[in-house]
Amino acid sequence: MSDLSNPLPRRFLSEALGRIQPSQTIAVTQKARELKAAGRDVIGLGAGEPDFDTPDNIKDAAMAAIRRGETKYTAVEGIPELRKAIAAKFKRENGLDYTPAQTFVSPGGKAVIYHAMMATLNPGDEVICIAPYWVSYPDIVLLGGGKPAIVETRIEDGFRLTPEALARAITPKTKWLIFNQPSNPTGACYTHEQLKALTDVLLAHPHVWVLTDDMYEHLIYGGFKFWTIAQVEPRLMARTLTMNGVSKAYAMTGWRIGYCAGPEPLIKAMAKLQSQSVSNAASISQWASVEALNGTQVFIPQRQKAFEERRDLVVSMLNQSRGIECPKPEGAFYVYPSIRKLIGKTAPSGKTIATDGDFASELLEGEGVAVVQGAAFGLSPFFRISYATSNKLLEEACRRIQRFCAALD
Repeated sequence: MSDLSNPLPRRFLSEALGRIQPSQTIAVTQKARELKAAGRDVIGLGAGEPDFDTPDNIKDAAMAAIRRGETKYTAVEGIPELRKAIAAKFKRENGLDYTPAQTFVSPGGKAVIYHAMMATLNPGDEVICIAPYWVSYPDIVLLGGGKPAIVETRIEDGFRLTPEALARAITPKTKWLIFNQPSNPTGACYTHEQLKALTDVLLAHPHVWVLTDDMYEHLIYGGFKFWTIAQVEPRLMARTLTMNGVSKAYAMTGWRIGYCAGPEPLIKAMAKLQSQSVSNAASISQWASVEALNGTQVFIPQRQKAFEERRDLVVSMLNQSRGIECPKPEGAFYVYPSIRKLIGKTAPSGKTIATDGDFASELLEGEGVAVVQGAAFGLSPFFRISYATSNKLLEEACRRIQRFCAALD
């Protein structure tokens, strides 16, 4: 009998696969699950997933779709009802005029980005990624044969991209800027004025396209107003792909629906690729998303308030921890604290904290708190906490972090 555990033959796997790493946020979440299953007391703060349930009206719409027999393949780009709802959402909430034919539905926001990059990148094309970035951006670019051009931001600037840094990063090979706000992992948001300064730079470089990831649009706090790039500068609409989804605002991560709108030729190119990859998003999830976008939105401000309270709790307690500096973000449900003052310290285990990876590893082993190291997001020494869990668990996790930091020698 063959031994199925033997390594694969040399050069069997794709070279493209060798250019990327597994998602480190998923890896941290899985590690926390395994430790819990083994009986460890672990608080997982790695997953970017709301702890709220999908609203009942959305679940009811899904069950009604099942009973109607809406269980077949759909059009590659999405069912007409959802594409119409997406166009209406962009008009209603963002003042953007897209037709249903300019919209596109994929199984998750990650798939939107994947199809956009794979459909447009050629070897040598550069894609600007703003560090700290969501972990998947650079790897998707690498899979597409492109080159991530990493532009680091500073904690002193609120982790925001400056127009000067953007201008320096653009070269004749630049094809895309991937722009995400509210940011995962920092929660950083941009004012209209700050976005206009960036769009002025982009107007001067007509060969650069923009993919704006607005997944956390409805999770903004303290009266901050959300703007998207094509809304701030309509002259960029012809080279902007505006992306969103139902995962975060509607607590539908497992339903796997991301959507976008942009120039119709780009949408058709993405659909051509999707027709040979995943075919279409799940039919039931699409019908649930129609209700999400068209139905009541009353729960959004209620959950937004709960997230804001959690943010304030976590920021306050982390800033009381020895050696941690935690800015207060304007949106999303993450904080991205600095541990610069803790580098070089010794953990109770005797291990030196040389990197933010060491910090995250020792924190998990010593106190049972799972966080994601800043290196996963391209900017160290930091770590990311997702505060999309209960106040009780957040308080306990922050107490453990305080205890861990106090014990560093």
